[in-house]
Amino acid sequence: MKNWGFKISQARIIDLDKANTKMFEDLCLKVPSAKRCIMCGGCSATCTASNHTNFNFRNCNLMFRRGQFEGLAEELDKCMLCGKCKLVCPRGVNTRAIIYNMRIILNKMNYKNIEL
Repeated sequence: MKNWGFKISQARIIDLDKANTKMFEDLCLKVPSAKRCIMCGGCSATCTASNHTNFNFRNCNLMFRRGQFEGLAEELDKCMLCGKCKLVCPRGVNTRAIIYNMRIILNKMNYKNIEL
């Protein structure tokens, strides 16, 4: 086979059948509006914390839904809970409550002891 100078890398596939989605189901029991999120990015566009750090609510929400908890507690710790994201959400998602409850769930799972 001819060497073209590059390799085809393996696809980065996330198997959602093996993902731990129980934590997201627990979150939806506490904050029912979490199911209404359509990942539009309005929250991330107006976020004060994202202007000064690399915090992104949409990515955190997606990671939590997929069951990817590694490093998530550190990201959520960057949020100041100011509520700007809640004001601009077109679906009325209570983003502050989502972040707060994600912190509680991750703290119970001992991913990191974070201040609440």
